[in-house]
Amino acid sequence: MRDHDLPALERRSRGKSRFDDDEPQFLKRGRPTEPLADPDSEPDPDTGERWSSWDDAVHGPEPYPTWLVTELAAKDTELGVLKTGKEADVHLVRRAVPDTDRSCLLAVKRYRDPEHRLFHRDAGYLEGRRVRRSRENRAMAGRTAFGRQMIAGQWAAAEFAALSRLWEIGAGHDRIAVPYPVQVRGTELMLEFVGDAESGEAAPRLAQLRPDPTELRDLWAQLVEALRVLARAGYAHGDLSPYNLLVHQGRLVVIDLPQVVDVVANPQGPEFLARDVRVVSAWFAARGLPAEQVDPGLLTRELLHEAGLR
Repeated sequence: MRDHDLPALERRSRGKSRFDDDEPQFLKRGRPTEPLADPDSEPDPDTGERWSSWDDAVHGPEPYPTWLVTELAAKDTELGVLKTGKEADVHLVRRAVPDTDRSCLLAVKRYRDPEHRLFHRDAGYLEGRRVRRSRENRAMAGRTAFGRQMIAGQWAAAEFAALSRLWEIGAGHDRIAVPYPVQVRGTELMLEFVGDAESGEAAPRLAQLRPDPTELRDLWAQLVEALRVLARAGYAHGDLSPYNLLVHQGRLVVIDLPQVVDVVANPQGPEFLARDVRVVSAWFAARGLPAEQVDPGLLTRELLHEAGLR
């Protein structure tokens, strides 16, 4: 990840949605690659390439990172599946301009078609989120095929919006490490690849690591600061666990944010925040941090104060 100075914080006024695909049993289970949402963008059967979709997507915040390939002559090449999950799979894609040295790796999250998507326990995350037309609201509430497609689009849009905001916000020394949101196009979200750009090996999840005492204390300090920045922006991650925190070159990176919750606008916001804290505190305590350093009640009260609730 790259450090960026961020402009001033402002509180959000709307709640966001949920995405939960990092439970251990799903990390170990492979799934077949789903077809792309747009048949016109199917990869060439011989080369695996397709034209870059940059031209007809919603782009991430400016200024664009220098590593990002934005040329319309670029092509995207599928390199495989990084992760499978309940609602979406994450693919590795190389975007490159042919006959040049311009290229970058992207992590591409694609939600499945409604028949194969398992939206579960999502009512609390959707609290306060509404679309203008009553037909869409009824379809989403009834979980019809159309309604599930609407929800999927909201998950992608919610994660893109949250990542864009977290990329931009900050005051003084405040930072939070998240992948740069490259673009969103329907239910496909393209993100900065966090890992080794040479080998294509993704950064490990926190759950995969066994840090020594010094590393453990440093990662905890990074996590607490990230939670403070989220709270100051009015956010709770909503599904925080060691499975959606990456560690890249000693830097803790927060991922999987479509379920992000507005702790003020969502009536269940404080409960989501408290659950986030309990889960990560338990992981650090189990690996040796003293209980007084990872007191979930104390940290939850501090974060609610940062969010302006207490």
